[in-house]
Amino acid sequence: MMDLVKYVVFPDYSDIPSWIDGKEAIRGILEAQIAAVYGVDGFDASGEQIAALASSFIESIPEIGRLLSTDVDAVSHNDPAVTDRGEVILCYPLVKVMLHYRVAHRLYLLGIPRIPRMLTEMAHSETGIDIHPAAVIGEHFAIDHGTGVVIGATSIIGKHCMLYQGVTLGARNFNYDSNGHPIDEPRHPILEDNVTVYSNTSILGRVHIGHDSIIGGNLWITNDVPAGTKVVQSRSVQIPSFDGGGGI
Repeated sequence: MMDLVKYVVFPDYSDIPSWIDGKEAIRGILEAQIAAVYGVDGFDASGEQIAALASSFIESIPEIGRLLSTDVDAVSHNDPAVTDRGEVILCYPLVKVMLHYRVAHRLYLLGIPRIPRMLTEMAHSETGIDIHPAAVIGEHFAIDHGTGVVIGATSIIGKHCMLYQGVTLGARNFNYDSNGHPIDEPRHPILEDNVTVYSNTSILGRVHIGHDSIIGGNLWITNDVPAGTKVVQSRSVQIPSFDGGGGI
């Protein structure tokens, strides 16, 4: 199904024959998949309701395509190594993971269980980028390199944001109900528009990173960051001499 969605969204970069009606093929596969999760987490849908869910998803494909196109533009804008859009679409892991995420997020909003998480885990296994389908990510989103990026379920990311490899948008802790089960409540960061986070930084908890901020690499952020802030590590200590292991 994901190959078909990519064919519909980026027809010039797919080897699926042009005579195939991609949307109708997606509809048939999706209806069968939705029917297969009947009863999961209390999901109860008649044949008509399943058809309506599939139709709703088909209607959202143009918007999914628009968002993915802005993601491709964001990579092209932020990486001087890019030669053309085709290179981004065919080679960059961002396109694989965002294609799966944006499809999964739409299915998640439709209330379909299990399938959204399966889709994002498929992309996770191929790219090393772990995005929960419930996360909210705005347009013009870019990830460079990407391996080890984690975006938690209640994360909110604005427009024109950029993450580098190893970034974690995670929870610092969570609460339990009276039965000892974790409570699914907002616990991940909010990144406003135009935020860049450099490699191996962890931003934890329901903190706000203000718009137009730059968060340097190898940082541990657990507090709000005002808009327009640049956060960096303290300078490393330079040892004037190093002889025979001295100074280690």
